[in-house]
Amino acid sequence: MTAFTALLLRDIRLSLRIGGGALMGALFFLIVVTLMPFAIGPDLNLLARIGPAILWLGALLASLLALDRLFAMDQDDGSLDLLMMGRMPLELAVLAKALAHWITTGLPLVIVAPVLGLMLNVELRAMGWVTLTLLAGTPALTFIGLVGAALSVALRRGGLLLPVLILPLTVPVLIFGVAAANAAIVGPAPFGPPFTILCALSLASLVLGPIAAAAALRHGLE
Repeated sequence: MTAFTALLLRDIRLSLRIGGGALMGALFFLIVVTLMPFAIGPDLNLLARIGPAILWLGALLASLLALDRLFAMDQDDGSLDLLMMGRMPLELAVLAKALAHWITTGLPLVIVAPVLGLMLNVELRAMGWVTLTLLAGTPALTFIGLVGAALSVALRRGGLLLPVLILPLTVPVLIFGVAAANAAIVGPAPFGPPFTILCALSLASLVLGPIAAAAALRHGLE
């Protein structure tokens, strides 16, 4: 087993063990989607139109829940210092931690989205397209949040600053995710262009996020 795989499996086990991964994110996602119909009213047609936007907004907020603990726990027990001094490049270590966060937080949101979409009167056929956009876009939320988590880990009460740092950067992901979902459901704009841009944002953040996060950790902790 490589060091990368071992770190990935370790973070997955820790996230599931402390209850900060799949369960917490999915419960928060459920609460957001459940409250929206009460706030908007019983207009089923309106709920069907804005359902994809509600699902995307809930996924964005739920993905931020465990980001503040992405590096903070390792800093508290000294594991972060070992990762910075280890043989494995810090960028790969950061990538492993981000993938573990997405598997335990982002992927469960994608899985439960079709069920929660029924509460918003979104058609079952349309939910397939909405789920596809979430699958393509939630990695971008994780890797963008990775940079904010690295910046805040060296700051006192950095967890309070994390949403302020991250939310403005996630606006493009939210815009193109909702645009792709709406294009697939109601049109008339084509589905391809916004979905392609959404995939490009995820791929770009996959490459740039670990590099920027590793640089932030070196600058803040060394």
